[in-house]
Amino acid sequence: MLNRRSKLSFIIIVAGLTIALSTFSTTPAFAQSAATSSGLTKPLLAIAAAIAIAGGLIGTGNAQQGIGAAGMGIIAEKPEKFGQVLFFFVIPETLWIIGFVLGIILLLGIL
Repeated sequence: MLNRRSKLSFIIIVAGLTIALSTFSTTPAFAQSAATSSGLTKPLLAIAAAIAIAGGLIGTGNAQQGIGAAGMGIIAEKPEKFGQVLFFFVIPETLWIIGFVLGIILLLGIL
């Protein structure tokens, strides 16, 4: 029997694949001229932005998981180390900020 985390991961993967397949299988509502780009450019950029943001969030969570547990042990023994532990706990936050900025850059088509 799968544990709860495996079930949740499976559901998320199936939902992501369903969204990706529905993005590629839809027919355009309006006719496009030959000079314009194909209709897949924007959905692909949206998927790329979602992957960038999700990757940043997952990376931040994984990094803070270990840092938070170890930091609580340090603070329990030496409360004066709170500032140093807080600093190390906040460093991984840059991962989701970078993922979010990259996602916005992809969606706005800056690059």
